[in-house]
Amino acid sequence: MDLGNIDVFFKPRGVAVIGAARESFKPGHVILRNFLENMMNGVFNGELYAVNPNVERVLGLRCYKSVRDISEAVDLSIIAIPARLVPEALEECGGKNVGGAIIISSGFKEVGNNELEEEVKRISRRYGIRVIGPNCLGVYDAYTGVDTIFLQQTRTIGGSPVLATPRPKPGPISIITQSGAIGAAILDYMSGVEMGVSKFVSYGNKVDVDEVDLIEYLKNDEKTRVIALYVESIDRGFEFIEAASKASLKKPIVAMKAGRSEGGARAAASHTGALAGSYRIYEAAFKQSGVILVQSLEELMDCAKALAYQPPAPEGNIAIVTDGGGAGIMAVDTLESLGVRVNVFPEDLLRRLEEMRRKNIIPMFAAIKNPIDLTGIATAEMYIESLKTLIQSSWVNCILIIALHHIPTLEGDFPDRIIEICRESAKPIIACDIGEAEMGKRVRSRLEKAGIPAYQTPERAATAAWSLIEYGKHIKKLALKTIISSISQLNTLKP
Repeated sequence: MDLGNIDVFFKPRGVAVIGAARESFKPGHVILRNFLENMMNGVFNGELYAVNPNVERVLGLRCYKSVRDISEAVDLSIIAIPARLVPEALEECGGKNVGGAIIISSGFKEVGNNELEEEVKRISRRYGIRVIGPNCLGVYDAYTGVDTIFLQQTRTIGGSPVLATPRPKPGPISIITQSGAIGAAILDYMSGVEMGVSKFVSYGNKVDVDEVDLIEYLKNDEKTRVIALYVESIDRGFEFIEAASKASLKKPIVAMKAGRSEGGARAAASHTGALAGSYRIYEAAFKQSGVILVQSLEELMDCAKALAYQPPAPEGNIAIVTDGGGAGIMAVDTLESLGVRVNVFPEDLLRRLEEMRRKNIIPMFAAIKNPIDLTGIATAEMYIESLKTLIQSSWVNCILIIALHHIPTLEGDFPDRIIEICRESAKPIIACDIGEAEMGKRVRSRLEKAGIPAYQTPERAATAAWSLIEYGKHIKKLALKTIISSISQLNTLKP
């Protein structure tokens, strides 16, 4: 089926909500309201139609008995009706020449109703309708205002509205998730930590559109810098490797594979009807295609953030500078457990740091072999001079800054001074400041607004740095393969 039709899910000119309902708790009502609010806010610029044969109006919109009764063109239908009625609705979409359908409804393969799901597949293929779902949340595009997530953004507690499932601000990270619940949690998390999203797709049972289609589409999406993937199963293994290999040449892909254990695989099968398969096979496939594989949702988000805002580190020599020796040790332990060797600095760099100690630019008793430990008397000036030295060193390819704000000698404006010197560097830089009180949050927020990913713990910061090194190694390997291939082709042309 035509991959170009994937565009209809993100840039539809006309949208029909089939199952638009008066009851505020029903999915069709929430989805219709999402679109109406985005139209009022000037984000969604398409036409909107409500379809429900049993009522005349919903949220001020006229209700059509069928999508075929709409005289204007409809590009995308959102189907939120009982599963048994979905085939008929899809037939009507086919008669209307609808290009895409998002089937929110559950009650298909995930509950053993394979026959009904196969019928949906046959109808969609007969008419050439691209389908996301069933059993999914569908799509959220922060730039075009498409929002089929039927989970309410706010709830009322004690008479006051409380954010429940907020939508993140526009940003550079696209999310592909097989699980709607995990997807909603990711959106909630991203909103809470002010991470921006480009496109979000919860594809559920993937009767048609799957992770392969979406990776191929997002590869060329200008609004997407990083693709983050939560997957329980991949059915088209060879196609996935091919698509991911091509996409990872242009932008990083970071993935979490659920169902690693025997029990987890069994749970995945009952969730979306997925056959989870051997985890080792997935590990090998991801490695071959350049996908960065992580073990938790926290790592998925942390690595996606780092990859979105910092360049890769092709050589892998990482330098750590901190004002807390214990925090530096934790970062080293994490990096080395992930396979990143934290080497002692080369002689020329050590001589420079030793000179800085003699001149009291950094403390006389500072550790300098790597990490650089500025100790509990560190100042912003000490950080600045250390960073200048590391940035100028040809050996250093990646820098991890651990600036614990708690020490009294570290001035309140130190994040701004760190930002100023980091702007002079083309090297990837990751930061950490431990703490959830006001100052820790302020430091991290200030750094992140300047494009420096900042984390609450040394372990999380180190894992984010690891992802930059992993992607850098992948890009370097691909570049080397390209050079070797070019040389081989030139040799074949020689007489």
